[in-house]
Amino acid sequence: MFSRVRSQQGLVAVGATLLGYAVMILSGVLGLVVPYAVAAVVALAGEAALATRYAGTAELLDKAGLGEVFRRLVRDLSVVLLVVAAVRPGVGGDVAVLLLPAALWTVAVATSAVTKVIDGRVDPPAYTRNIDLGALSRVPVPPAWARRLAGLRLPLLNVLLVPAAVVAVAVDRVAPVVVTAAVTLVAGLVTAAVLASTALRGRGKAPGELPAVHDWLAREQPEVALYFAGPAKDVYQANMWLAPVEATGRRAVVLLRAADAFDELADTRLPVICVPAGVDFMNLDLGSLRVALYAANVGANIHLLREPGVKHVFVGHGDSDKQASVNPYSKVYDEVWVAGPAGRERYARAAVGVLDRDIVEVGRPQLAGVHTFGSGVADHLFTVLYAPTWEGWLDDDPYHTSLVLMGERIVSGLLAAGNLRVVYKPHPLTGTRSAKARAVHERIVARIRAAGGQTDPTSLDGTAHLVVTGRTPALFDCFNATDLLVSDVSSVVSDFVQSERPYVVANPAGLPEDEFRRQFPTARAAYLLSADCGELPKILDVTRTGDDPMAEARRELKEYLLGPAGSNPMDRFRDEIGRLCG
Repeated sequence: MFSRVRSQQGLVAVGATLLGYAVMILSGVLGLVVPYAVAAVVALAGEAALATRYAGTAELLDKAGLGEVFRRLVRDLSVVLLVVAAVRPGVGGDVAVLLLPAALWTVAVATSAVTKVIDGRVDPPAYTRNIDLGALSRVPVPPAWARRLAGLRLPLLNVLLVPAAVVAVAVDRVAPVVVTAAVTLVAGLVTAAVLASTALRGRGKAPGELPAVHDWLAREQPEVALYFAGPAKDVYQANMWLAPVEATGRRAVVLLRAADAFDELADTRLPVICVPAGVDFMNLDLGSLRVALYAANVGANIHLLREPGVKHVFVGHGDSDKQASVNPYSKVYDEVWVAGPAGRERYARAAVGVLDRDIVEVGRPQLAGVHTFGSGVADHLFTVLYAPTWEGWLDDDPYHTSLVLMGERIVSGLLAAGNLRVVYKPHPLTGTRSAKARAVHERIVARIRAAGGQTDPTSLDGTAHLVVTGRTPALFDCFNATDLLVSDVSSVVSDFVQSERPYVVANPAGLPEDEFRRQFPTARAAYLLSADCGELPKILDVTRTGDDPMAEARRELKEYLLGPAGSNPMDRFRDEIGRLCG
């Protein structure tokens, strides 16, 4: 409801802003100063609202060709029309009123070109963490205020012409507009001069990060690389492999390709290098690498896959029964590492061209910290974790996630049961493709908050209901505080089986139970929940009393999904890395 109201308010702000500009133009043509002044206040107030509260709605104007640049041009045109129509200053005044604002636009275009030249020199071609690059050559940078004003943001100064035009009509003199326009033009020229001076001082210079990275690679000779070319929103896929790679004890490096992902990467002691440009990355000397681990299938993987002498291994970001876990893209790798026999059989059933001899079962080294027992806290309150997956890449699959069809009923049923705690941890990408999923998520958050729940907690302590959407507490930490999981067909289920505790898999499509378990082997030891959630009270009764008929099935499924009982997945992971390093 809140989201819908906010969207409606944003559309009202858009409508008011456009109406304000339309009235400004009409009033300017007719020389009517009072309607012009009122419309200007409406338009400028609308601009302030769009720039702050309704930035998302403002994007609609950009898509319609009515972006900020167009609106500023309309604003400046309205000033010229009003002054020419109402003040009638003569030919000289008309020319001054027309040329001075236009001159600032010319300066703005020029500073935009100069800024691009400066940015091309200033923006580092590489970003690093936990690496000593020594003293680096620096490229001159303009002052922050000049960079903020440069380009087509510069005509924002002409907003001062609006009140100046109203004053000019009131005193029947063109001077207020001419003086104000001259002042804004001088400010623009000063900005342009500062930028031009910076550009001249930086001629022939380039940032020193990339040569220093080359030197570091030649000196340190890393043999294992964790490679991730996705954006920040997907960086959780790389985060889950940081600790296992660090624990191998090998000379390892994390290679990233997106600056925003570099900023969002979790804390690690591993050296991290981010080189966004494909040409720069392919010019790195990676001859020392023996193993490259890929957490996701993305197009930019080709920039490392082309490196000879490296064993390219797809480790993914979780085994599940989703179609994404058997992507045909996986054929490009030398090996595909899965957790257990389930992963191997999944590829065999899919017949996407991944050969059985190229599949290696290594377990899930991330699960070493997931306990196979309860929290051990004396006053522990029975805790249910609801961790739905996201809506997926295809909007036409209504059953990919339980969130849209069942999410509110699940959370309402859990809250109504009483004497338990709900921890809601949605997938990081929830709502990024589906407005319905985003709206349901927001309603669930509001419902939990209304029940006394906390949002974005820093720990799992206490007995309050929780909404966990940040990086911490981590999913596996939530596992250790959980007595019962409710989730979808996803890698969350596969990983939770490590705990051997009861779990529920949603069946929003209403498939027959036998067919559902056949299609999705991770649900073999699950309690199934249909779209009306009618089974939920009985499931809670059974699992809270400890009379759990699925316990043995979960132990058997654990070996099928994650590998032999008693084996240490971190040791297996380390051994396989060692094998490929030779």
